[in-house]
Amino acid sequence: MSYFNVRVYGLLINQNNEVLVSDEEEYGFRFSKFPGGGLELGEGLIDGLKREFVEECEAEIDVLSHFYTTDFYEKSSFNDSQVISVYYLVKEKAPLKLAFKDKIYDFDGEGEILQAFRWVKVEDLAIDEITFKTDKTVAQLLKDHYSVKL
Repeated sequence: MSYFNVRVYGLLINQNNEVLVSDEEEYGFRFSKFPGGGLELGEGLIDGLKREFVEECEAEIDVLSHFYTTDFYEKSSFNDSQVISVYYLVKEKAPLKLAFKDKIYDFDGEGEILQAFRWVKVEDLAIDEITFKTDKTVAQLLKDHYSVKL
């Protein structure tokens, strides 16, 4: 059965023009993306994004503005659904209390589900290190947007 898979992500950019990237591994599949995830039934986009940041980053956020919504077809890497992703610029309400890493896939511990976070300068975002098609599009848009502002 085919269905839509609505996802929501936050682009958290610090005072050093670094964006927060989430490196993850689930059951042997590694991927790098922006923090966020799937919307739950009955949940609005903003509420879903806030929930995802609490679950993933143990952080409360303010949503500043819409940045991008998927405008092309993308099939899920995990099932037969069509992915529709919505991205917002966000700001943390308090400093994040995460163990930030300097290199990709630098996980602490072992297990079937792993996650690590790192700050990456927007201008240094390597598109080929971002896994999913929509995230790659957003990474390029971020680079383009911030190169104009600098």
